Amino acid sequence: MSGTSSTLPPRLSEYSTTPGSFPGALGLDHPATASSQRSLAQAVKARRADYIRPQQLRVKIGSWNVAAKAGVENDIGAWFIEGKAMSESLTGLEDATATVPAAETVERESVEHQEERADPSTSTVPRHDRGTLAGGSAIDLYVVGLQEVVDVASPAETLRPFTDPTTAERWKRALSDALSPGYQLVAEQQLVGLLLLIYASPNIAPSISSVSTVNVGTGLMGYMGNKGGVAARLVLAETTSLVFVNCHLAAGAEKTSLERRNWDAAQIVNRTRFDPIRDEVDSEGSGGETIGDEDVAWWFGDLNYRLDGLPGDDVRRLLMLHTRNEYDIGSREEEEIEEKVSVNGDAVDVSDLHPTATAVDPMSAPGRDRSTSTSAATSREETSPDPASLQTTLASLLPHDQLRQQQAAGHVLHDGWREGPITFLPTYKYDVGSVGVFDSGEKRRGPSWCDRILFRTRRDRQAYDARVKEAEEARKRDQEMHARGVDQAAAEDEDVLFDYDPDTDGADEEPGAAEDLHADLDRVHLSPMKDASQDRVRVEVYTSHQRVLSSDHKPITAIFNLCYDGVVPELKAKVHQEVARDLDRAENESRPGVTLVVDRSHEDPPRSPGVSTAHGGPTTDNDVVDFGHVCYLQQKVRTVTVANTSRVPSRVNFMPRPMSTEALGDSSTWLDIRFDGSTARDANHEICIQPGDAINVHLVLCVEEMQLVRALNGEHAKLDAVLVLSVAGGRDHFISVRASWLQSCFGRSIDELICVPEGGVRVLAPGKASSLNVEHDKKWSAPKELFRLTAAVEELVERVVAERKMTETAKENRAPWENYVGWPFKSKSWTYKDTGSRATHRPYVHEALDTDQEPRALFPPEVPALERLELISEVLVSFLESLQDGVITESLWRELEQGLIAREKSKEQISVEEERSWILDVLSRAPNHNISFVFLTSMLARVAAEVAPLRPGTDTAPPSSSSSSIMPSSCAASTSTTSHSTVNASTLSSTILSSPLQIQVPRLQHQRRCFLVADSILTQTYEQKQTSTDTEP
Repeated sequence: MSGTSSTLPPRLSEYSTTPGSFPGALGLDHPATASSQRSLAQAVKARRADYIRPQQLRVKIGSWNVAAKAGVENDIGAWFIEGKAMSESLTGLEDATATVPAAETVERESVEHQEERADPSTSTVPRHDRGTLAGGSAIDLYVVGLQEVVDVASPAETLRPFTDPTTAERWKRALSDALSPGYQLVAEQQLVGLLLLIYASPNIAPSISSVSTVNVGTGLMGYMGNKGGVAARLVLAETTSLVFVNCHLAAGAEKTSLERRNWDAAQIVNRTRFDPIRDEVDSEGSGGETIGDEDVAWWFGDLNYRLDGLPGDDVRRLLMLHTRNEYDIGSREEEEIEEKVSVNGDAVDVSDLHPTATAVDPMSAPGRDRSTSTSAATSREETSPDPASLQTTLASLLPHDQLRQQQAAGHVLHDGWREGPITFLPTYKYDVGSVGVFDSGEKRRGPSWCDRILFRTRRDRQAYDARVKEAEEARKRDQEMHARGVDQAAAEDEDVLFDYDPDTDGADEEPGAAEDLHADLDRVHLSPMKDASQDRVRVEVYTSHQRVLSSDHKPITAIFNLCYDGVVPELKAKVHQEVARDLDRAENESRPGVTLVVDRSHEDPPRSPGVSTAHGGPTTDNDVVDFGHVCYLQQKVRTVTVANTSRVPSRVNFMPRPMSTEALGDSSTWLDIRFDGSTARDANHEICIQPGDAINVHLVLCVEEMQLVRALNGEHAKLDAVLVLSVAGGRDHFISVRASWLQSCFGRSIDELICVPEGGVRVLAPGKASSLNVEHDKKWSAPKELFRLTAAVEELVERVVAERKMTETAKENRAPWENYVGWPFKSKSWTYKDTGSRATHRPYVHEALDTDQEPRALFPPEVPALERLELISEVLVSFLESLQDGVITESLWRELEQGLIAREKSKEQISVEEERSWILDVLSRAPNHNISFVFLTSMLARVAAEVAPLRPGTDTAPPSSSSSSIMPSSCAASTSTTSHSTVNASTLSSTILSSPLQIQVPRLQHQRRCFLVADSILTQTYEQKQTSTDTEP
């Protein structure tokens, strides 16, 4: 797995040659500095203190030599992820389960039953085990190192030229099944029997970068993979590099094996090479390639270090004195262990195993940090004064541990590596299938802590290097003084007050002095990725899982709490934007330049810094104009202030926008741009702004074109555009303009409108608006919008006429329906002609139709009934004009037209009633359209009855030419003797029906004949009314 580049910013005060560094201080105090001397990335890095914040991470590391046993993967989820299979009494964690309520605790399976049912095909962990350690989603990073996942003793496996992926897949599947949802595998590496897997939580995974993995074989011939290590390096939150090393070192208790283990570890350190960590400043790579360049490292696996200088049988018998307590008294297993620990009747004296003169404290070597490891290693011992306790026994064995001895001697892992306190039994070697029976086979290997987890921070490495350097300098000074003679040196240098002996000086140092040294280092403010003073590591748990029975090794687990300074992406994006603006301003001071400020409306939705637009790239508050929710014919205005912030005049203009007929969402159809004082519809002409002056640009949004309305309703277009403000000789500015379209009932067909659910078109979910199923979703016999409009017109006409009768005072003050034929549908007949008032109040009607409400209910109370009527009538005409299929469809029109033409040619004479019946029969083939037609004709009849009631003795007037031209010939005679109301009815019907019908049949030459549908119905209505009026007393 190759590494990926990442920005790894250092702190402000240090600039070194290790990963993420850059030369020189890069402040923004001198804006005149040429941009060639500092890049944007460098300037952002100079402000890293503004976007780095303290963060915490919990890392759980597990190591297990599975001995190539079958079915061992069945146990890993239980002990590693869920924290099960622990024996608290044998790990020093007796109080770990104290927080589990007794009432909720189900008795865990006994050791005897667990061992009896041990089967490779199933999990060997005890049943009803609730888990002791933290796991699940409480861990941010799971790291597991496995050894001997295949038989490394087999030449076929060791010499195989490729790695079989099926083994790793089996383990990954077992871990994935046990992990909480969302965890991602961020790194994996296999070398024959070694397998390293790293999983990150959903919160941490996005912040991981620069992942690189390597393997180092140290087995046969020093290079084969039966022994060696696999390592992974990753960068956390762009600041902290972590390294994980899983190793399997040479086996054996001989001295040569010990030396080979040291050699293996040194080879892993020297030959490990990760991919360089690349950042924005140094694209060629800025280090981080070797073990030692990281901020925090963990070294774990089967290190194979044994207990030195102790008889294996004595250690085995001594430890089984403690493990037998895990079995029930009198059980067969307890008796077998009792027999093994009482061989020859000899008792084991713990005092015989106390540290001898040759047992060296591994933390006492020169340059070794004693503050943490020494206190940690003895903490359990100090709290266990009982000489017969397990912890006392372990404390007497640990000084014989080869790893600690070799560390103290400076032979292996001595340069700052630490380990948590060991309070658990040796992890090797056990009889497979047993909890506490050490190797009873022929070789009877002595128990040892072969499996270990060590860690090191950058602070540990720096403290070690500092002490080694100090000791070396002191030793050189001492050698010089002895070479010249102490007396002579003292005579020559009166400042020498004492003789310094590095081997003895400091022996009487007060306890806590080392801790003070660490405290001093913690206060040193050095650069992240260069110093780990801010990347503190605390060991929460370090233990083994004694009740895992499927291998001869017991798995071990350690949980670490890591405090580090990490990059907050949101803050970094904000800093990036600020720095980019600052550099741009400094770079363009001598050139024309402007600053844009968007005047916000209270309707604008809130935005967060760094949010991306549909056109890509982060946006800021100053380059986004959001009109919010927009509906049909609603006009919204936003203002952008363009200020000349340069020292020279700036000539600006908006770049021409594309005028493509195919682009339904072309912004030129719904957005106007106007400079202050400009009469041009668009602002493509150039405007000169003097230094220090500003000009306002008004962006006017209004969706008027019905083609665009239909595209927006069908979700085939969006109100989204980018305007380019060009500055002559300067930098162009991009203004993102966007709005959210509210579904409208306008521009749809009758077949669509009858499928709209309760609540109107606004309740349609995204995607549903463009996929109404006109075959199965029918809910109404006719559009509710048409019903509400016609009902509102009828009611308001009645109310207006009644109010007129109540307030009428003079005949010269004639009502609008008396002055204009076609009121209230003709614009010239309107009483209220204030376009501003109509534009303000008309959206009330649109809103009511789109939200399934009564149109007249949304008007403010102060709006007169006459104005409401004229507005609703205007919307009714507009609604009919917007119908895609018209009230009468094109196919029905053609059939009517062909029938009329055929009847004319044959000179067939039929009565009006017959003609009307034939027309209605044709219309009935489209029931929804027929009902809509009835709504309209009924409404027209009601309006005509209200505005021109027939009275006995009413003067008649000849019809106008316009009315007679659209009347059928069969009605001409009656028209000549009919009142003015008949003419008005015919005119109203033609006014309502002509526009939408002409849209559907643009080429028909005989449309006038088709108007007989409404005219005939209205004529018959008035004839009946005339008859009934004449008979009134």
